[in-house]
Amino acid sequence: MSVRVRFAPSPTGQLHIGNVRTALYSWLWARQTGGAFVLRIEDTDEKRSTPEAVATVYESLRWLGLDWDEGPEAGGEHGPYLQSERKALYREHAEKLIAEGAAFRCYATREEIQALRADYEVRHGKGFRFRSPWRERTDGDPNAPHTVRFRAPSEGDTGWEDLVYGAVSYPNAEQQDFPLLRPNGLPLYNFGCFVDDLTMGITLVSRGDDHLVNTPQQLLLYRAWRAIAAGTEPPRFAHLPIVLGPDGKRFSKRHGAAAVLEYREKGYLPEAVLNYLARLGWSHGDEEIFTRDELVAKFAWENVGRSPSKYDLKKFEHVQATHLREKKSDAELAVLVAPHLAARGVEVAAEDPRLVAAIAPVKLRATTLPELAEGLDYFFRPDADLTYEAKGRRKFLTEESAPRLAHLAGLVEAAEPFDEPTLESAITAWMEREELAMKHVAQPARVALTGRTRSPGLYETLVLLGQARSVARLRRGATLASEAAEVSG
Repeated sequence: MSVRVRFAPSPTGQLHIGNVRTALYSWLWARQTGGAFVLRIEDTDEKRSTPEAVATVYESLRWLGLDWDEGPEAGGEHGPYLQSERKALYREHAEKLIAEGAAFRCYATREEIQALRADYEVRHGKGFRFRSPWRERTDGDPNAPHTVRFRAPSEGDTGWEDLVYGAVSYPNAEQQDFPLLRPNGLPLYNFGCFVDDLTMGITLVSRGDDHLVNTPQQLLLYRAWRAIAAGTEPPRFAHLPIVLGPDGKRFSKRHGAAAVLEYREKGYLPEAVLNYLARLGWSHGDEEIFTRDELVAKFAWENVGRSPSKYDLKKFEHVQATHLREKKSDAELAVLVAPHLAARGVEVAAEDPRLVAAIAPVKLRATTLPELAEGLDYFFRPDADLTYEAKGRRKFLTEESAPRLAHLAGLVEAAEPFDEPTLESAITAWMEREELAMKHVAQPARVALTGRTRSPGLYETLVLLGQARSVARLRRGATLASEAAEVSG
């Protein structure tokens, strides 16, 4: 049987990274086995599900590169792929279960159920399990408002071999006559999952371990369906431990949990996001850094742990920085960083060879794309718009540095050819004659050239800026240093 996995988010807001980890593991398994990754949308929450939230799901998955083989906008023979468009299918399956005696129409009102609960708790305390008084009745009006419920067994147990948790079993005595269809025809979660997974031929369900208690109900539905369609087999299940915040509590916004597209806005690489999420619960020896293709090749369910993983922002940033510095070529980064430079008011074409050349030294100090853009800014900002760090200007553009910067400008202007070895030779010879140390020259020059106290090496910066611009900035720095001396004097 070919592998068929699914990702079934509820579009009630932004798609968060905890959801994406579930999608990622399923996607990796589908790609590794040559199976199908199915996207379906569980939009039965009529009050909270919106078209905008659905669109965000698509955009988030596409940015991450988690393409789907079947689903909305991709099509497929098992559609429609939005639950809100599958009402007739749910009703059809509910009627078949009723005809088989596995389900029934329940006319008990909310008030009646609450009264039964209250009476039980008075006599027994907690642990109420609703056993409907309509289990054995057939005198209800099918046209009157009702809920379709499953006739739950009270003996034995329901278990399965989970790909993560191993053998799991729940006593049937803990089950109640759980609802399948609401009076409005929309399915409850477990029934919707059962019908969709059954009709879409899903062979493996991956989801958070908060759904462990839902699995027995779905398995009971599969068991009942065998009387209708002999040979029906449920999918396998893999329940993933939850992600915790640094304080050991469930990961949430207070810990910095962000929607997927927020990481895009922060300048993270999608490959880095997937890498970090994959490692939140899965391991491959001591390896930490993986490309998307490497994750596909190395993922295995037996290496998914049962213990919750803690979100660690510093580790996430390390993974992101490693991908930016080591897994992307400078030409690729040029394409990615150009829009971030534009957002800073610096227009430079992604294919500009100066941009590609400048990325190599700057990326060593960057973690995200905006940080990379910030580090590249002064190379491409017009000289007249260059700003200076106040502290660096006060400390290094001084009366003492003014003549040195002016002389340095002359050396740079005379350099032929204009390359690092020539510049280093000329500047080193001058410093030796004047008995100057590199600290007397490099820091004032760095501030004059870049406006900052941190940048790539002096000779590298000069070459990247170009001869004419380097000379102009050094002379401007000398002028500013002289003006500072006059003010202080």
